[in-house]
Amino acid sequence: MNAARPSNPPAATTPVSYPVTTRAFGLAIVVLGALQLMVVLDGTVANLALARLQDDLGLSSAGGKWVITSYALAYGGLMLLGGRIGDAFGRKRMFITGVAVFTLSSMLCGLALNEPMLLVARTLQGVGAAIASPTALALVATTFAPGKVRNQAIAIFAAMTGIGSVAGLIIGGALTEVSWRWIFLINVPIGVLIVSLAFKALAESEDARRLSLDVPGAILATLGCTSLVYGLMEGTELGWADGTVIGALVLGIMLLAVFLRVEVRAEHPLLPFDLFTDRDRVATFVSIFFAGAVTMCMAVFVALFVQDILGYAPLRAGLSFVPFAFGLGVAAQVASKLALRVQARWLIAAGSVLMVAGFLFGSTLDGSAGYWADLFGPIVVIGFGVGLAVVPLPLCAITGVGSDEIGPLAAIATVAQTLGGPIGLAVIGAMASSRTLSLGGTTGGNASSMNPAQLAALGHGYTFALVGCAVAAAISGLVALFIRFTPQQIADAQAAQEAANAGL
Repeated sequence: MNAARPSNPPAATTPVSYPVTTRAFGLAIVVLGALQLMVVLDGTVANLALARLQDDLGLSSAGGKWVITSYALAYGGLMLLGGRIGDAFGRKRMFITGVAVFTLSSMLCGLALNEPMLLVARTLQGVGAAIASPTALALVATTFAPGKVRNQAIAIFAAMTGIGSVAGLIIGGALTEVSWRWIFLINVPIGVLIVSLAFKALAESEDARRLSLDVPGAILATLGCTSLVYGLMEGTELGWADGTVIGALVLGIMLLAVFLRVEVRAEHPLLPFDLFTDRDRVATFVSIFFAGAVTMCMAVFVALFVQDILGYAPLRAGLSFVPFAFGLGVAAQVASKLALRVQARWLIAAGSVLMVAGFLFGSTLDGSAGYWADLFGPIVVIGFGVGLAVVPLPLCAITGVGSDEIGPLAAIATVAQTLGGPIGLAVIGAMASSRTLSLGGTTGGNASSMNPAQLAALGHGYTFALVGCAVAAAISGLVALFIRFTPQQIADAQAAQEAANAGL
């Protein structure tokens, strides 16, 4: 009988080295945070420039909305693929590539001579953001050591999202006072600086691996959504019986059907269907989708209303949104505590009720509305309602799953919210345009050159869009009633999310 061989000692685990181990604030977080701030800014900064854009370039009503939509569709449709590309080819390399694309396309936006050039450049901006933004978040995890340092970095990175949402309105308003072109051109020196510093501040990820990327899925999803949105937006301009409109709608449905078939067979699908077996999670994603529609449509149509109908300058229009951010921030703090005691569905439903009430009141306003008497209250109430919903919904998306699934589910939730905006804008925008045209108004041209009857019709169209926002908010709240997660499950999800963020 042979003597037993001595067992080999286990192979030593190679320690993971992190470039930043002592304090988060430094060149690396400045680079990553600046990118996140710039990307979020560009999601909102164009809202207050729409009126000037339409005047200067002669954009149609649909063309003006495409300035917002083209960026959001490319950003949301390609975001999941953008994260995978960073994993496959190196996060630092793809981060720099994404920022470079974003910067170049920003310059093209600022130099745009006509509508097609602007829309193509805005789409390229979305592509650059879709590559750079998810890669930046992954770089936070690989650059900063687990524990206090990484927590600080994540807090700074996350704060850029909140700051960017509000600052985008104020900065966009201020720059538009000079020229709408500067809302894009300001990105150029910032982007060049980010790229220059990134070479020195960031380290290349060591775990890059060749993955079978689901490029067909990403292309099909983006083109399908774009085709549907095109059909919905152009329907009011060309007529719903127009062959182009019908063809776009049919093509969009067909492309999305093919997308679902591709996802079933893909080795690394962008949309893993096994994550949708839970009814509560499906309801969460649907609620998030409609919440995304509410926030984008509200920002667009309120900005147009206060400028075109009430005559606000862009900077004043941007400052008028500040109470919204205040209401949202207060409600978010309240919701984060109540979520541990009250079922998430009741918080989301309560937020939806507040939003519906605010939107329905806003839909009754006209050109005689005053800010403090008529706008301030609804803006704060709607902001508070949004805040009650935005805290529980992302937590519901990751409730009851392992730490390895938190990232993909959080990414899908972000995509649902991002795509909800342009699709909702297409539907609600069609409602608004139809209302304006039915009252004898026009949806294109300079508002300042319209006669009183046309201006009144345009205003009724904008306020009717708030009825559409109320419907979307109501759907989000009603669907949320099917989410059955308990406060304890939400608390566990919150702890799991914090642990995943801290790399524990």
